[in-house]
Amino acid sequence: MAAAGQNVHGEADLVETLLAGLDGDSVLDAGCGTGRVAIELDRRGHRVVGVDADPAMLAAARRNAPHLSWVRADLADLADLAPHLSEVFDLAVLAGNVMIFVHPGTELAVLAQVTRRVRPNGLVVAGFQLTTDRISLDDYDAHAVHLGLEPVARWSTWDGRPYEGGTYAVSVHRRVR
Repeated sequence: MAAAGQNVHGEADLVETLLAGLDGDSVLDAGCGTGRVAIELDRRGHRVVGVDADPAMLAAARRNAPHLSWVRADLADLADLAPHLSEVFDLAVLAGNVMIFVHPGTELAVLAQVTRRVRPNGLVVAGFQLTTDRISLDDYDAHAVHLGLEPVARWSTWDGRPYEGGTYAVSVHRRVR
């Protein structure tokens, strides 16, 4: 993508814009994979912790940015990760289709665990492909409301194009309780 002149840091661009509105700088990159988003946010001066269940992905992230905190964990069960995740974050990002890659049936647990690590008035941002065999936007929104999140914005891409239906959505919710 970069070789073709496309922006490969759309997620980081959006997160940075949202953080500026929060006057915050700490990010939980939930489902961080190889760390592309976390590493870019760190490069821009934000405090980032990456969490992923895949040891090979985390090994790549550690090679690329050994100074960052990379935590191996299932997003559906982050309960026993102190001291790595004792921090409360300004924003949690679930980029790269995290919500459709978690085990089916664990979406509410994943969102609950991530939400617990976001400060009051902090944001949860998730972008994922909309497919008939995975979580729908209606179910995602219902989970969010159940967990005390209120909708802030929804776009069809990480660069802020309006959501008018389609096969991909980026949802921003604020933690109100």
